[in-house]
Amino acid sequence: MIVGSGAREHTISNAYEKNEGVKRVIITPGNDFMTYNRSKEVIVDKESSLKDAESILRVAEKYKPDIIDVAQDDALAIGVVDLLTEKGFKVFGPTKKAARIEWDKEWSREFMKRNNIPIPEYESFDNEEVAEEYVKKIYEKEPKKLLYIKASGLCAGKGALKTTNVREALENIKMMKTFGEAGKNFLIEEGLIGEEYSYYAISDGKTFKVFKSAQDNKTINDYDEGEQTGGMGAISPARVTEDIEEKIIEEQVRKVIEGMKKEGTPFKGILYVGGIVNNRKIKTIEYNARWGDPECQVVLPALKNDYAEVVEACIEGTLDRINIELDDKARMCVVGALRGYPEDYSKAKNKEVRGIEEVNKKEGITILGAGIKNVEGRILTNGGRIFSIVGEGEDIKEAKKKAYEAMAMISIEGNNLHYRTDIGWRDIERIDEKSVRFINTKVLYSL
Repeated sequence: MIVGSGAREHTISNAYEKNEGVKRVIITPGNDFMTYNRSKEVIVDKESSLKDAESILRVAEKYKPDIIDVAQDDALAIGVVDLLTEKGFKVFGPTKKAARIEWDKEWSREFMKRNNIPIPEYESFDNEEVAEEYVKKIYEKEPKKLLYIKASGLCAGKGALKTTNVREALENIKMMKTFGEAGKNFLIEEGLIGEEYSYYAISDGKTFKVFKSAQDNKTINDYDEGEQTGGMGAISPARVTEDIEEKIIEEQVRKVIEGMKKEGTPFKGILYVGGIVNNRKIKTIEYNARWGDPECQVVLPALKNDYAEVVEACIEGTLDRINIELDDKARMCVVGALRGYPEDYSKAKNKEVRGIEEVNKKEGITILGAGIKNVEGRILTNGGRIFSIVGEGEDIKEAKKKAYEAMAMISIEGNNLHYRTDIGWRDIERIDEKSVRFINTKVLYSL
């Protein structure tokens, strides 16, 4: 049984489905597209809320699954893993205390400081007026300084507000109230310059194994402009990590696993590192306690091992016996969203999504459901991010070609489909620059 509702959970269900011993997969609350075109029995049970642990327990007691994978951040933050474990279920995911590295950003920064993990300068606040005085002093000295004002709690990936002048800073401090409980405490952090990356590890609390790197695209519009979203696309692997992977593993992964263990809260589950690199120097933006969305869609399919067996080893504390194998393919995920997302997209709800059946037949393409519902055989929109398309290729250019050809086949009634057209642009540029350098070298040699 998988706890979650989006394209990430759809991807995870695909991974479990490959295990010969898995007879059926239950996803709660799920979405209607998750049952489409499956090789095994897949049940979507909507009778749960990701913010109500008891409702998830009721679904678990109804089906009595052998393994429960708690994949979503709200569910982890309210202690679903703790409750289900207490009731005798075999559960994959960090406890509420271990997941605090995600759901309490203030505590998370303090943990990073205690364990010598590279981080930006920051201050914590629970008082608006004190925070306002703090930013005024900063901008008196540096009128265009880059800062981020971040809600300490969970905000579906939208709680980090970019700030480049005193007016924006004061507005963004006031914005913290709009996040409710999550914004009561907030951080003001030094803005980091560089290129971002995502990195994933799986741990049984004692040891860990790593996956391929990825790069997420958070903002709504091309070239990282516009509002923050839950993620508009991703690639894997990300070339920006090629010569710093050892640093990431030692400084940003190992220190968390060993630090958590030392502090009496072993981390069992998926650890996400959100990092940034500039001149080979790395710093940590944040940690999450589960797969990211849309990064999961491009990272997990590279695993050649049986995912169910890897997860079971984590639960049983025997991950050290497994040798993780990853394929050598490149993948690109492009997210299809409703026009108006992440702000007001209410006018685009309940619109028909067309072309999905044709895309599903294309080779090297996977389509994964998110904000989708099925009403009498019609696929309708039911959220901000509607679906993910994943293209797979020998390199990122081939993956991109497949993903965007597939996206071109889909439409949402009333011209309500929005997606970024530039996913993977940094790595595409890197490949093209390398080609240009090679051509120039050949020309000079000829001369």
